Amino acid sequence: MTDFVLVAGAWLGATAWDAVVPGLRAAGHGAHPVTLSGVGEKQGRPVGRQTHVTDIVDEVDRLGLRDVVLVGHSYAGIPVGQAAERIGDRLARAVFVDASVPADGESFVSAWWQGPAALEAELEGNDGFWAPPTAPDFEGQGLTDAQTARLLSGATPHPGASLKDPAVLSRPLGDLPATYVKCLLDGPEPSDDVAALLTGERWELVTMDTGHWPMFSRPDELVGILNGIAAR
Repeated sequence: MTDFVLVAGAWLGATAWDAVVPGLRAAGHGAHPVTLSGVGEKQGRPVGRQTHVTDIVDEVDRLGLRDVVLVGHSYAGIPVGQAAERIGDRLARAVFVDASVPADGESFVSAWWQGPAALEAELEGNDGFWAPPTAPDFEGQGLTDAQTARLLSGATPHPGASLKDPAVLSRPLGDLPATYVKCLLDGPEPSDDVAALLTGERWELVTMDTGHWPMFSRPDELVGILNGIAAR
C-alpha cells in the first residue's frame, strides 16, 4: 500500500482533493490531504520560515507513514520538494502537479513569472495576503461552472510569508525520484527549471489535457496517474 500525502496550491486546503481521495482509497492506498497553516480551516495560524515544509513533514510523522508519495500542486511544489528531502527513505516518489519546484535560496515570489515586484505589490495591497482568484481567472482551464464554484468555495487568502520563504535544499532536486504532471491548457511546455530536471534519469513527465486545477477538472484521470505510479 502506498500512502499519498496530498498538498494543494495557494488558497486551497485539504478539501481540494475531495474528488481524488475516494479513487485512491478504493485502490487500497492511503490518501492524506493536508491543509497548510494559514489557509482553509487553518486560517489565522502563524506562518513563518519553513512552516509549510514542517506542516507536511509533521503529517508524515504523526501518521507514521512509510512508502510515501508526496503530491504537490502549484505553489505547494515548493514545500513538497523540500519535505521530500527531509523524510528520507520514507519517500517513494514526489509528484509535482503543474507545480513550482524549489530552488535553494529562492522563493515562490522570487521566481514569479511577472517578476517579484508584481506579486509583492499584490501582497502589500492586501495586508500581506494573496487574494484568491475570481471566476473569470479560471476561464480556459477546462473547468465547468460547478467545478469553478466548488474551487472558489474552498479558497481563502494565502499568507504572503510562505510565498516569500526561501527554499532550503541540501542536495540537488534532481536526485529525488519524481514525476512532473504538466497540464497543457496552462501552457504546453514545462518551465525552464522543470525542463532541466526532466533531463535527469530520476524525473519523468506526464501530461494532462486540462488546466491548472486537475483535481477539480479531471479528478478521475489524475487518480489513474497516481494509482499507476503506486503500481510500479
